[in-house]
Amino acid sequence: MADHIEPLTKLAEQFGRLPGIGRKTALRLAFSVLDMTDEQANEFACAIKEAKTKIHLCPICQNLTDKDICDICADDTRDRSTICVLEDPRAVLVLERVREFKGMYHVLHGVISPMSGVTPDKLKIKELLARCEDSEVKEIIIATNPTVEGEATAMYLSRLLKPLGIIVTRLAYGVPVGGDLEYADEVTLYRALEGRRDV
Repeated sequence: MADHIEPLTKLAEQFGRLPGIGRKTALRLAFSVLDMTDEQANEFACAIKEAKTKIHLCPICQNLTDKDICDICADDTRDRSTICVLEDPRAVLVLERVREFKGMYHVLHGVISPMSGVTPDKLKIKELLARCEDSEVKEIIIATNPTVEGEATAMYLSRLLKPLGIIVTRLAYGVPVGGDLEYADEVTLYRALEGRRDV
């Protein structure tokens, strides 16, 4: 039915471009838009346009913001001697929810992946190095995901940063709370052992 209604097909195709959205979900979302009132549909369209026009990268940490600099970089109470390096802005939101980390962030916007054409120059590494020239920075915590690409990126950054006299640490990964050792894979167990600490 939707194949014969061009505007509906186009709308579903646009939803289908979003990651993790299959054909059926895209069509369901398109029908949801049709069920909206004109005012709701207008607000929805305006929210998309506003997000695209007002959100940009913070010139300091490369996180997303709608201000000159993001709230974290503008916060004078944050510890500027520690920078946590993350793959994408979503990870900042996750860490901030924990409310334990009081340092600064730096978002790379990806990881090194030659197979996908992502080389170091396509990431926000140059901006990180510029920040490290500040004598205030004492430690860099690399918190890229524990994937092959994430590990390669961590190693690359470590080689660049250690000669600057900065402490470079890696976020510990291991068995999740409530997890069962019996079902943990070898890499997870290795990381758990590697990241062990005093109790």
